[in-house]
Amino acid sequence: MAGLAGGLAGASGAPDAPRAGDIVAGVNLAASEVPRAASAPGAKLLRAGAIAFAAVIVSWLIYAALSGPFGALNEVDLTVYKDGGLIVRHVTPYYDPHAYAPLYDWGGYSDLALKFTYTPFAAIAFAVASILNWTTLSIVSVVGNVVALVAALWFTFGGLGYADRRIRLGATLLAAAATFWLQPVVRTIYLGQVNLILTALILWDLLQPDVTASGRRRWWKGAATGVAAGVKLVPLIFVPYLLLTRRFREAVATLAGFAATVAVGFAVLPHDSSRWWLHGMFLADGNRAGFMGWAGNQSLRAIVTRFAGSVAAGQAPWIAVACVALLLGLAAACLLDRAGYPVPALLATALTGLLVSPVSWDHHWVWVAPAVAVTGHYALAAARRGARRGAIWLCGLAAFLLATFGAWPDAMWERARNLGSFSLGLLWAQPNTNPIKFATRGDQPSYVEYHWHGFQLLWGNAYILAGVLLLFLLLGLGFWLARRRQAAEASPHEPVAATIP
Repeated sequence: MAGLAGGLAGASGAPDAPRAGDIVAGVNLAASEVPRAASAPGAKLLRAGAIAFAAVIVSWLIYAALSGPFGALNEVDLTVYKDGGLIVRHVTPYYDPHAYAPLYDWGGYSDLALKFTYTPFAAIAFAVASILNWTTLSIVSVVGNVVALVAALWFTFGGLGYADRRIRLGATLLAAAATFWLQPVVRTIYLGQVNLILTALILWDLLQPDVTASGRRRWWKGAATGVAAGVKLVPLIFVPYLLLTRRFREAVATLAGFAATVAVGFAVLPHDSSRWWLHGMFLADGNRAGFMGWAGNQSLRAIVTRFAGSVAAGQAPWIAVACVALLLGLAAACLLDRAGYPVPALLATALTGLLVSPVSWDHHWVWVAPAVAVTGHYALAAARRGARRGAIWLCGLAAFLLATFGAWPDAMWERARNLGSFSLGLLWAQPNTNPIKFATRGDQPSYVEYHWHGFQLLWGNAYILAGVLLLFLLLGLGFWLARRRQAAEASPHEPVAATIP
């Protein structure tokens, strides 16, 4: 822990992201390490990043060509989005799950009768997207997700203080190449999900300076995070984080953005919005979004459900565990923010949301992509400053994230057995319940996940276990770094910026 914390503490001579809009020179390293006008190094880094990213995109296109139908793309969730939009435009009531099958059928998945589990505002947004024909919508989804991955990393490096645009873009493309084949990323593309888009939106919103270059305060900072919460509720986790870190204006803007989405829902779909918000539809059915104990759900509620043997038996223990995780996660985020690390603090908050949310499907964990980028940034910075031990620890952490969340080929374990080419990664190394079963039969004691044992429990809960480990690691780092900053501030002889980033 000391080596890891020391690597972070020695990684920089300036804060991650200035709060008052001042521009951090260089790449969040000491100014002497990366010149602001690093013309030649910037060009080389940009060229290397462009080549690496292009190679990764080509590798995915080759994989898509060789894997056959539904190998690289099986956009069932995009189908649900499109159907939800069509139902808003053509059907009343729009929350009737039986209305999905006759409206749109792609790849045989209409038989699943997947329910539209999102907010009325999300349905209205998807109604706009449903105007596109399927081929166009599918292309927009793939390209949009790839662009969102790059954008999320671009905003992350901006929050870390990268001022030179060529260096920042080169680092972004290299990080995109390194994280593209993470399972949550390719799974989001595979399903046609919106997780990368929402992640990029939140990072852009919360990591921008408080004031513009012209000196105007960004009074609306936080509102976009509220809009993201209007599509998927989990981003509301950033509200208590903003309040605890005394960023009250941003917290209010987030709540205002969220309230605006609710208001739009009531204005356009008053009956459905009343059912959703006022009659508890969003809380009514624990399995509405799918079987809580399914392998694809990587939340604390999922692992508790799998150990308890039923959804009902796992409810009370999950609430207790989630409350503890919420307190620890927010404490870690606040300590990191107080120590001068707003970007890791933001990621700690996102991790807390993933753990405490009742449903965190594997593709929700796309936050691991900026986490790998941030870890690599601090590893490089520590190495440049001679903190060898810290650099090794940080490289090890980055390798751990890449290995745990990597899209390992299904062929290693007979293509995930029940699901054929359904997905990639460690989560599918053991037997799992076919989603068609729980879509039609509900919770059953015979489901495979209730009978995992040995290493199946380790790999089947890989994201959750890694997330809990990271939570405690971030909490320890937060305590260490906050105390270091407090000691530096108390010392009249040692400037704060020289000891903490």
